[in-house]
Amino acid sequence: MARKQAKSHRFFGSRTSRNPTPNVPSEQSQGPSQPSAEAPPIPVSANTDRKLFSRMGHLYHRWKQTRSDPPATEITDAIVGSQVNAAQQAMDDLKPIPKVFQTPIGLVGRADAAVTMIQTADSILQPLKLFNSFVRTISNVHPYVQFALVILTAASQLLIDQANLDSEVFGLLNTVKDVYEFLMEKDTIENIDSMKGTLSKISQEMSATALFVVKYCKKQNFFVRIGNNFISDPQTVARAHIKNLGDLMQQYRDRTMRDIQINMYHVLEDLNLEGMTYAGGAGLNTTKVCLDGTRTEMLKDITDWIASRDVNVPRILWLHGQAGRGKSAIAHTIGSWIQDTGAPGACFCFARDRQSERREEKILTTIARDLADRDPAFRRALSNIVSNNLALKTTCDVVQQWKRFIVEPLSNISGEIVGNVVVIIDALDESGPDTSRTHILRLLTSADAAGLPPNFRILLTSRPLPDIVRAMAAAAHVKATSLDDVPWELAERDIKLFVSKGLEGLPDIGMEEVQNIVNKSDGLFEWARVACEFIRPNRAGATPKENYDNLMALEAEEGRTLLDTTYFTILEIGIPRTGTRFKRYRSVMCQVVMTLEPLPMAALNCIREIFPNKQDHYDTNLILEFMSPVLGGVVDRSSPVRPLHASFYDFLMDPLRSGVYFIDTSDAKDLAFATLQIVHDNLQFNICDLESSYLANSEVSDLSERINKKISHHLSYSCQFWAQHVEKTGFDLELAGQVRDIVGSDKFLFWMEILSLLGRVGKGVSALACVRRWLLKGNSDYEDTLRLAEDGIKFIENFISPMSCSTPHLYVSGLPFIPSNTLLSAVVMPKLHCSARIHVGGMKTWPVEQLWLQGHTFAVTSIGFSPDGKRIVSGSKDKTMRVWDVEGGVQIGSPLQGHTEDITSVGFSPDGKRIVSGSEDKTVRVWDVEGGVQIGSPLQGHTWHVTSVGFSSDGKRIVSGSKDKTVRVWNVEGGVQIGSPLEGHTSEVTSVGFSPDGKRIVSGSWDKTVRVWDGGVQIGSPLQGHTEYVTSVGFSPDGKRIVSGSGDKTVRVWNVEGGMQIGHLLEGHTRDVTSAASSPDMEKIASATQHRNVGIWDAPSYQDGISHQLDLVASTSYSGFATSSPADGVKGHPICFSPHPSHALPDSDQLVHGVGLNDSMLVQPAKLQPDGWIRGPRGELLLWIPPALRNPFYSIWTTLVIPRGCVELDLSQMVHGREWWKCFKAGV
Repeated sequence: MARKQAKSHRFFGSRTSRNPTPNVPSEQSQGPSQPSAEAPPIPVSANTDRKLFSRMGHLYHRWKQTRSDPPATEITDAIVGSQVNAAQQAMDDLKPIPKVFQTPIGLVGRADAAVTMIQTADSILQPLKLFNSFVRTISNVHPYVQFALVILTAASQLLIDQANLDSEVFGLLNTVKDVYEFLMEKDTIENIDSMKGTLSKISQEMSATALFVVKYCKKQNFFVRIGNNFISDPQTVARAHIKNLGDLMQQYRDRTMRDIQINMYHVLEDLNLEGMTYAGGAGLNTTKVCLDGTRTEMLKDITDWIASRDVNVPRILWLHGQAGRGKSAIAHTIGSWIQDTGAPGACFCFARDRQSERREEKILTTIARDLADRDPAFRRALSNIVSNNLALKTTCDVVQQWKRFIVEPLSNISGEIVGNVVVIIDALDESGPDTSRTHILRLLTSADAAGLPPNFRILLTSRPLPDIVRAMAAAAHVKATSLDDVPWELAERDIKLFVSKGLEGLPDIGMEEVQNIVNKSDGLFEWARVACEFIRPNRAGATPKENYDNLMALEAEEGRTLLDTTYFTILEIGIPRTGTRFKRYRSVMCQVVMTLEPLPMAALNCIREIFPNKQDHYDTNLILEFMSPVLGGVVDRSSPVRPLHASFYDFLMDPLRSGVYFIDTSDAKDLAFATLQIVHDNLQFNICDLESSYLANSEVSDLSERINKKISHHLSYSCQFWAQHVEKTGFDLELAGQVRDIVGSDKFLFWMEILSLLGRVGKGVSALACVRRWLLKGNSDYEDTLRLAEDGIKFIENFISPMSCSTPHLYVSGLPFIPSNTLLSAVVMPKLHCSARIHVGGMKTWPVEQLWLQGHTFAVTSIGFSPDGKRIVSGSKDKTMRVWDVEGGVQIGSPLQGHTEDITSVGFSPDGKRIVSGSEDKTVRVWDVEGGVQIGSPLQGHTWHVTSVGFSSDGKRIVSGSKDKTVRVWNVEGGVQIGSPLEGHTSEVTSVGFSPDGKRIVSGSWDKTVRVWDGGVQIGSPLQGHTEYVTSVGFSPDGKRIVSGSGDKTVRVWNVEGGMQIGHLLEGHTRDVTSAASSPDMEKIASATQHRNVGIWDAPSYQDGISHQLDLVASTSYSGFATSSPADGVKGHPICFSPHPSHALPDSDQLVHGVGLNDSMLVQPAKLQPDGWIRGPRGELLLWIPPALRNPFYSIWTTLVIPRGCVELDLSQMVHGREWWKCFKAGV
């Protein structure tokens, strides 16, 4: 509680304003003048002690006489003094406070007193308003304090704007008032720097309090969690906040630091964000923060930018500078302040040694999840967006991430966040090659970023690489700040403090030596850090003074910077240039540099012990102990071994810079052998002893502890990256044998088990793709291994959903449905026992629809293969194009955007470097594939919607068709039309294409015909046969055939010369075919319908004209069935997906245990859900059904199917729940 005795109050004047106009805060100088927003009149409460303002004025004038600030602050002092005097006069004019407020009351007051409280709600909030006005005048404080005050101001403003005073929260708001009065007391402000830790806790608690009050005042029903208990009584939560605020004020008065737990009493809602892609380890690292007392000006400038209320303030601040300037230290300092004060924000860091994780694809999903963890309102808004949308949760499209995960939630929770949201993106330059950040840069410099909400800030740090400089220089909403431009005297002061602290206590190192080091640093913090490490006694036979003398003798050599020279010297001192130690250096550092994820020393040693050459079996510490100045994880062995700064990586990998200490990473044979052997020797069935198949991995409470206990660092690493190391090695028979031992045995399943536990099932596809490419380099003796790798890829693609959700279902739901004619089935099925079986309708080969590519938000209208068959481009009514990786089934980069209406047609150029698109906006556009940008201006001429486009074989011409009934040809380079339009169709043209030799053009139309053109004239008669409009046409690679799709739901093949249809029509689709195209080798056909999906199909045989592959798509229609009660004769709770009672699930009581006999859930205790899961009455995971087998599927109530052909399951031998582990006999 605030103390009532008379006190003086100290207020600091701003030292930045030079504006002589009274009552205009200094912040106004940074943007357009907005006095009403920035300097509102000071409303003063009658409830506030009149002596408060007298004490403030007295303190202000006394402080002014004793301080030693520069004269430049005198004008601001006058403003502060006038504000104090005005406030005091306002107090004198107020009426006396009602007595009910002179003595704090309990949490729940009497009814009559409550009425009085509600009527005078504004008076209790007046100290908050006063605080908001005066806090702007406080200066000469630590930037950390300034940051905490910003949060306190935001919390008070939220309460002022939204709090409704009633009897339930009056006691809490009364305590809030006391806190803000306390914060304006003399002793509080005089000790504000020394008690900044407690102040940050007060700001964090006040932020939580404000959110609680606002939530409560909206009168929403809610539960909260305190510890392990669920509380519905808001009074309990309010009491906890009152106690914490009181304890923190007392702690501040006592000048002590106690561990007071700050709890965010979040409203409990069903907010499941599981499945959202997340980049682990990319967050805040508090070991990187600035040394206290350094970078104060820069930190203050950034804090001012964050706190600014100017609606025109740039939303993005780009902090750049050469390597070693301290960019990351500043970023992590701001991030730690955000965390300490309870401000809403997130920190995402790129790292040179984490590029294999492709963090650029996870950046905004990770930031969104972090923001959701920090703020309950954001979490609720995000959950509403991603709920039941797995494709959106896992998208790597950063544009979609930006709009759906960041902008949309923020717009939905306006007024529910305390303070400005701050997102930090550190070290963007370390994302990888330029292409890794192309879409991020385009996003940050877009109009969408310029129009971010006024309470959103992005702090971006990077080196000034050319691609980043080009992007940022053109963006008006980006404020660029260079650390290279920091005045020398400030850099000198900060580095001097840093070096003094780093060398404190070393003999013979005084202020003169420190100053010499500072002078030599040239403003580089990284060099100063390395210098301190160099001087400290870290090697035998040398004193710190001798190390210092050696350091001072260094000079930048030709071709090397001083930092490179220092790196070279550190290596030279610890590692001689010849002999055993030098060979060990190259081996150890090659291992460190080539690991695709940093590992602690113990894990490095475990891997090294398996290296094929026994001479390499030694402790890595023999080398690493000499490299602590440049490597982390050497002193603290629990941390990963990694360069302390990215510049050391660059130094090692450049032979011109590192000379004899250059590390060659061209051969990964040692790592390939070791990781393969570790995987082979350490895999086992049910490695984490999971008890029940009913639970998702996320529901196993101690799963992380089990993983840490059972899956070591080196085993986890080996499972994730063995295949990548194999691919970087030349083909080797011994290695190939090890690969066969894994993919050709049950070890493949145990490997997948670990990937499932680690949440990395998707890595299995990329790993086996590496294996496949590597085996193709070898000989034919490993064709079976190659087939197993291909089967493994298809197994993961088809069963990634259950494996990612629940590890036991790798066995329970994956193995039973493996097609019987596959090689993988022959390897693993003999070991499967007591499992579900398919009685009717099983698969003999892998489903023809190998992949479903999902991401478009509206119907897919057009698709096309790249010339090498590895990529697909798709166009959609969502006005975007997307490029897909065929093998991995994932989107590449962000959508191509520019068309203003629905996209109708897309296609690759013959060299695969360009994409052409047509749209209902009447234009044709050309795109650069790698850059993801439009080339030149749109091609204009059509008078109605463009419906179809295509490149000629030489890539120099484009053909387009339109609803204006014409076909036009364009010159790509000149962007102009060639000749006159081709006319003849009697209705709108729907599809066009060039022949492979570029001499002919084919077109399809709403008039149900296909036509062929040569030299601007039609050849022969129209090709007729379709009974509805033609939607898609295209030549075969040999130019002798044409493939057409139609609204009659069929695909047809035509002979060009004869003008006749080949074979029978290809039937199967249940919706209009919107597009059809053949792959370059004619082995695949891709087709799209109005389902928003793209299907990839094995090409049919054109000799007989029958496409049995398409029958699987046709099976989406339901067969008729009659219903009755469950089959008779089944005891207990019958769960049966077959007409035969003997096929019922055994031990079904286990599934329904605890459900009341009269519970409605027992009416249908197990049901096939839309996501493919058969779940129990409380959501238990019983079995997952692949998409190809779901329709038609025998229901638990079905007794008759007309016609026969429904998928039926035999569950009579199936173990489940606590018995699931009996389904697999390892080692058989």
